[in-house]
Amino acid sequence: MNKLDKKLIRFKVENIDTLPTIPGALKKLLKVLENQKVSLNEIGSFISSDPVIATKVLKMVNSPIYGFPGRISSVSQAVILLGLNVIKGLLLGVSVFELMQRSMVGLWEHSMGCAIAARVIAKKKGLKEPEEVSIAGLLHDIGKVVLIMQFHEYYEHAMKKAEEDGIIISEAEKNVFAVTHADAGTWMTQKWRFPASLTDVIGYHHKPHLSKFAPVETAIVHVSDILVRARGFGFAGDNMVPVINSVAWESLNMTESDLKDVYKEIDDSIEDAGVLILE
Repeated sequence: MNKLDKKLIRFKVENIDTLPTIPGALKKLLKVLENQKVSLNEIGSFISSDPVIATKVLKMVNSPIYGFPGRISSVSQAVILLGLNVIKGLLLGVSVFELMQRSMVGLWEHSMGCAIAARVIAKKKGLKEPEEVSIAGLLHDIGKVVLIMQFHEYYEHAMKKAEEDGIIISEAEKNVFAVTHADAGTWMTQKWRFPASLTDVIGYHHKPHLSKFAPVETAIVHVSDILVRARGFGFAGDNMVPVINSVAWESLNMTESDLKDVYKEIDDSIEDAGVLILE
């Protein structure tokens, strides 16, 4: 199977909203996100105008991912509490849920587990905005969704090669596409005008030492991704547990006791979140 042209891949990634298989709500959302000056009020109105999206957002906000179980009862309350960046990421998360479920069995569960782990570690490290780190954990693999949607046969081949060769999916992607899901995710979030910090996490969650705008957050999502893989929760495209990047690990300065505490909270939250199906 020949490698695809990188320019073609980027064009198709950035134009995922033209696919006939993309849900209408997601197409509308992507138009909203492309507006650099979109306000909290406009985002709130967008959510409130679609009862299905509003229900999904409230269900997600009240899940263990965000640490507000059962405390947020309205869209306006959620928007004010979480802020623009978190709400934009949350909206994207609930909107691609269907695509995640359809494209790779277990990807949503892996992403949700990573979001939970990232929030727990961020709180433990004293970050001011743990919800933003949680969003980054939820969306870190969003590039896989668009690669699968646009190049399904090629991605199936990449997953098969990952299994046969005993390599992680990003290495298999590189062999098949010449780019990885991290590249695809970066292109998507840049087009949709997400903060540089979120784009950085998505682009460098496998190479956290290269992060310029969000080194701590990228390190957290990197470690969370591997902890959730080791826990066996969900499926990220391969059955490997990569080695944790030493720079990221040292920057977080986590002790064995910290790790035990984080795993306990992850296990408890995952058990509670197991019923979180956004239908």
